[in-house]
Amino acid sequence: MPTLSAFRASPILSGRKEPPSGGFLKWGSSFAPAFLFDENFGGMSLWRCTPVDWEPLMRAVAKVERDLEARVEDLGYELVELRWGGSKGRPQLQLRIDRADSLPGEGVNVDDCVVVSRALEAWLDEHEGLSERYVLEVSSPGLDRPLTKSQDFERFRGEKIAVNGDGVLADRATRLEGELLGLEEKEGEAEAVVLRLANGDEVTIPRSKIRKAHLVFTWE
Repeated sequence: MPTLSAFRASPILSGRKEPPSGGFLKWGSSFAPAFLFDENFGGMSLWRCTPVDWEPLMRAVAKVERDLEARVEDLGYELVELRWGGSKGRPQLQLRIDRADSLPGEGVNVDDCVVVSRALEAWLDEHEGLSERYVLEVSSPGLDRPLTKSQDFERFRGEKIAVNGDGVLADRATRLEGELLGLEEKEGEAEAVVLRLANGDEVTIPRSKIRKAHLVFTWE
């Protein structure tokens, strides 16, 4: 039976056993996960992992990633982001979901997270190589919703966003904030994000240079 949690927008934790005392392992915590995955928002591909005896788990992970988005969409939701953490014996899946075309902050609620969690739990239980002690967390994308797909940069045109790069972006800084003007696609050139900065300047940033992008909530 899934367990409700107060983390973020009341995510749903599921798995055959309760999380360890003090809560479940969170991505970026002091615990060093035994396997790590790419945080590049252009995809959800495997980045690096401990080899050899991890092969069964890696096969299970690859299968989950291949089918998960379609299963979430069949339930009437959009998969915004998938992250992995934990360990071989207790892998953790963090899902952030939304409703397509919803406004920032007006998408899914706790009941929606329960629906998705319960539907996915039965499916995940069938995956050989995935420990029965896995932890599943389903939550809303939050007010700082990640922008992970090309359509996100069109859908949230006019919203304030932040982009982070591993290097300097548009000859300015490694982090920029501004109004999202959409995507620019020119023949023979890489897809790029267009921003209007606070000083009115418009900058164009190739998506390949962006490590992370998300909405910025402004209190009114």
